[in-house]
Amino acid sequence: MEEPEVPTEHLHEEMHHQAEHSGQRWVLGVALSSALLAGLAAVASLKAGEYANEAMIAQIQSSNYWAYFQSKGIKEAQLQTKTEMLGALSKPAAPEDTNKIAEYSKDKEEIQKKAEELQTEAKENLRIHEILARSVTLFQIAIAVGAISVLIKRRAFWFVSLAFGLVGLIFAAQAFKAIF
Repeated sequence: MEEPEVPTEHLHEEMHHQAEHSGQRWVLGVALSSALLAGLAAVASLKAGEYANEAMIAQIQSSNYWAYFQSKGIKEAQLQTKTEMLGALSKPAAPEDTNKIAEYSKDKEEIQKKAEELQTEAKENLRIHEILARSVTLFQIAIAVGAISVLIKRRAFWFVSLAFGLVGLIFAAQAFKAIF
């Protein structure tokens, strides 16, 4: 799952140009905060992609275990049917078959446990990915609003930008808290 990237390079260039040629000191603050937000967005985006990949790998492994579980179930069912047919014909079932049925049953329990653990891992990784993706989105919005503040020369928009950045930072912190 790849995150869509919003091209902000042009906005950065325009902000830096305005910061250099503007007599207003707050414009420099916008440029610096936007650069910081871009760095945070890059880190959060990288981690979001990593957790999306981990979620996908864990889900694939879980699916493999469930397929293995089903194959053991089919083998167990075949031996049970064989044992029941022999019983209906008043013939004794081979002790190996009875032992194998018990072995399949035990194996299925272990396989099921592992498959469920992997499913839980996949869900947790996907949850962290989603939180980080929200963080990236808010960082990108913050950068865009910061650029708008410079272009329209409204300092209040810069504070709105910082608020979006702060919320993005809260999401990133929430994700990193879940990781550790």
